[in-house]
Amino acid sequence: MMNEPLSTIMTTELITIGPQDTLAKAQELLSTRRIHHLPVVEGKKLVGLLTTYDLFKLKYSNLEFPSVKVADVMTKKLATLEPADHIGTAAEIFLAHLFHAIPIVLGGELKGIVTTHDLLKYSFKKEYSTLPWTS
Repeated sequence: MMNEPLSTIMTTELITIGPQDTLAKAQELLSTRRIHHLPVVEGKKLVGLLTTYDLFKLKYSNLEFPSVKVADVMTKKLATLEPADHIGTAAEIFLAHLFHAIPIVLGGELKGIVTTHDLLKYSFKKEYSTLPWTS
């Protein structure tokens, strides 16, 4: 059910970027790793988030990606949850807002990320895991 902890579905093998890195580096990571969300960290502390949509919007602003720092454009005010919070809580947040990822933190330290894709995959497996073609 949706009362399971987020730790059961969150991605913990994260690709991150630093606030002083350039948008060019961020764009390369997002495209080569085929991901949509880049947590921005200083050490292990979450300080922001950069997404493919952020870069898409900036593409038409005539910014020079090689010279612009991630810190200048990242989202700093983030909704976060903890590993022990329930999956249903993440679902409620996704339904109420127009973003697709929630960083999972504990004591300010980044532990993982949960996306709408993770929630969809979780729900699908719960509903259809007994079908022979889903194994």
